[in-house]
Amino acid sequence: MAYITLNRTKLRENYNYLNDLFKKNDIQWAVVTKLLCGNKTFLQEVMDLGVQQVCDSRVTNLKIIKQMAPNMETIYIKPPAKRSVKSIVQYADISFNTELSTIRLLSEEAGRQKKVHKVIIMIELGELREGVMRDDLLEFYSQVFELPHIEVVGLGANLSCLYGVLPNDDKLIQLSLYKQLIEARFNRKIPLVSGGSSVTIPLLLQSQLPSGINHFRVGDTLFLASDVYNNSTFPFMNSDVIRLYAEIIELTEKPKAPSGELGHNVEGHTYDFSNVDPDATSCRGLIDIGILDVEVEHLKPVDPKMKIVGASSDMVVIDVEENPRNYKVGQLVEFELDYMSALRLLNSRYIDKKVID
Repeated sequence: MAYITLNRTKLRENYNYLNDLFKKNDIQWAVVTKLLCGNKTFLQEVMDLGVQQVCDSRVTNLKIIKQMAPNMETIYIKPPAKRSVKSIVQYADISFNTELSTIRLLSEEAGRQKKVHKVIIMIELGELREGVMRDDLLEFYSQVFELPHIEVVGLGANLSCLYGVLPNDDKLIQLSLYKQLIEARFNRKIPLVSGGSSVTIPLLLQSQLPSGINHFRVGDTLFLASDVYNNSTFPFMNSDVIRLYAEIIELTEKPKAPSGELGHNVEGHTYDFSNVDPDATSCRGLIDIGILDVEVEHLKPVDPKMKIVGASSDMVVIDVEENPRNYKVGQLVEFELDYMSALRLLNSRYIDKKVID
């Protein structure tokens, strides 16, 4: 038995803090819901916050959101696959784009659906993920502006997700300057400069965000209080909105080192116990969750005296030394989650999802 909880009160507190912060700085923001993996129960809690705009990287999740809240403005936040163009036009009001041929298909499909599809063009600023190269940007925009059924509503950039390239004055000022250049060259208004994400929030808090950045996409900090820039959490926000609880299914004193000839484990890893006393023992337990459900290295027991010492496909092994807290079989163990562990757990159909107050 294992389940993940979302605390609606703490989620609302985080949301209100961020919403006030962005309002004070005249910034529009969207909640990134991809962490929730389309879970309707948790998505409803987000809808109830009063969110105006949501982002996701899975069109199936956007379909669920549109079914739950037809008037919600939805953004597809990665370059669309050509084979998904029809559903993206149907369920995403806005999409992030980097390929002219794909935008042409979006234009054609929007015409068939009698819609105008909005696009944000992503610029490559050094992260080497999605983005039009800067030398090609003006020609790119000139061709997009000619397409019917397409409305260019912004330009944006992604930082920190692939190689950890951090936003700074230079990169974000570049983004603002490209907006000004495009507006001057084509006499077109570009409403949004989507250069903000969870990693950019510290710049805003320190009044170091360049003017012109007026749109943020935030999920990590909302759900986990993550200070992505400094690889920590914000102490003034709730980092325990989402928690994992997993049941102890075995607990007994065992040797600290395995016996027998060692080969590779299920993940292909090998281990060396030559420095472990073969006579040493400790209280070891099995938790009813495994690597099928979660990135185990991203799990952290709330109890600092508990250690994760291994995992297989559907069980995690813990060590509680002499068991000073008197754990018992059937007891639930609480774990802190980071982005990667929460993402895998929420995507697992074997883990129950519950809302608590």
